[in-house]
Amino acid sequence: MNEQLGEARQQILATVCDFVRREVAPVASRYEQEDIYPHELVERMKELGLFGIVVPEEYGGLGLDYTTFAMVFEELAKGWMSISGVIGTHSILTYVIAKFGTEDQKGHWLPLLARGEKRGGLGLTEPDAGSDVAAMRTTAVRDGDEYVINGSKLFITNGRYGDVFLLLAKTNREAKPPHRGISAFIAEKGPGFTVGRDLNKLGYRGVDTCELVFQDYRVPAESLVGLEEGQGFYQVMEGLETGRINIAARAVGVATAAFEAAIAYAQQRKTFGQPIAQHQAIQLMLADMATKVQAARLLVYDAAAKKDRGERCDLEAGMAKLFASEMCAQVTLDAMRVHGGYGYIKDLPLERYYRDAPLMVIGEGTNEIQKLVIARNLLRRYAS
Repeated sequence: MNEQLGEARQQILATVCDFVRREVAPVASRYEQEDIYPHELVERMKELGLFGIVVPEEYGGLGLDYTTFAMVFEELAKGWMSISGVIGTHSILTYVIAKFGTEDQKGHWLPLLARGEKRGGLGLTEPDAGSDVAAMRTTAVRDGDEYVINGSKLFITNGRYGDVFLLLAKTNREAKPPHRGISAFIAEKGPGFTVGRDLNKLGYRGVDTCELVFQDYRVPAESLVGLEEGQGFYQVMEGLETGRINIAARAVGVATAAFEAAIAYAQQRKTFGQPIAQHQAIQLMLADMATKVQAARLLVYDAAAKKDRGERCDLEAGMAKLFASEMCAQVTLDAMRVHGGYGYIKDLPLERYYRDAPLMVIGEGTNEIQKLVIARNLLRRYAS
């Protein structure tokens, strides 16, 4: 790592840590419990440049690497996982535009997105098409200089407060295999684009997750990413590598917060005349938790480093997401066990960590799908 990058990384991480400590942590529990959207925190995130972490500097972003990107998500999630969601799918949109967009698309959209003037999201999942992306029913039909889009999307982060979305739709319903008929559009809200219901979630509260409905929604033909039909599946799959890195990093952040709460509590809480940290059963649990957290962190950094080298990292990102999310679910439960009854009540954030953890298990592709992705890549790598 060169010296300039190292200094930039330390500076942004110190800024994020201070932001989380001073502004996020004091309000996180109330916002989460009351499901309040954190408008003022989002404004501060704009000021800090967090909407453009990996957007190239020439387009107004910070131009940082994906290892730093992962570290930022980890720190945000330690304070309140939901706040990291605001820039999660936003970053997938910026990646796809930067990698596959035309020069006009990059020049117009990336500066707006990097400054947070426009907030992005990913219009991929549908009521009947989640893991099976090729089964999507949303269509885009060319009509002169426009495409007419009809369909719906579900579980869309930034759905209500976002402005522009990477929207996937079928431009060729007869394509074989079906995923070759999927195209990606840069879709800004307008007539025919309706935000439906807000979803009431177990965790990941405070950030908007919605249904989107498209009824004769028109987008200019120049909104087609790269101006090439049939490439949307490949474009979004590469973009989802960054999504899986950020989801895995969030899992590390939540698990770290749970572990740190557990080890602090274990040294304060006394039973049978001594801190419970002196009991071997608790020590074994703490050792196991810390080891899993560090292993997950290293998997995340490994995937991010490969992305930084400009290589595909679907195998490494899948491994990181799989391991880190399962680890997070277990560590948050173990931290609750260490706390006993106190971990189960809303006076402490432990129950929030426990409710947030399942998002990482199912988000950006369920872990069952991750195992299939990992297996396919391994079979290619070790082909006899």
